[in-house]
Amino acid sequence: MRVRFPLLVQKPRRNAGLFVFLIMYVYAIKSKIKNYIYVGITQDLEERLHRHNSGYEKTTKPYAPFELIYLVEKPTRQEARVEEKRLKTTSGKRFLRSILT
Repeated sequence: MRVRFPLLVQKPRRNAGLFVFLIMYVYAIKSKIKNYIYVGITQDLEERLHRHNSGYEKTTKPYAPFELIYLVEKPTRQEARVEEKRLKTTSGKRFLRSILT
């Protein structure tokens, strides 16, 4: 069983003498059965979507299954957090709903 811990501070990883910076994804998913949009950030989008759709996440479990409606890459966790907070505002939710129509 693989256990993952969220990174509190984004640090470059060394790979054969090169620094590899981890890309952060800001994403929004929409429930297929209810009127619910969830916004989050992650480094592993595929794993995160699997966790949402499989019911592993307490916050989104009652609303599964989901479809991805918005995705943007950010070079740092701080920039991703700013975008996530913007999308969680009323105007951000309006923007997300507008791209659905």
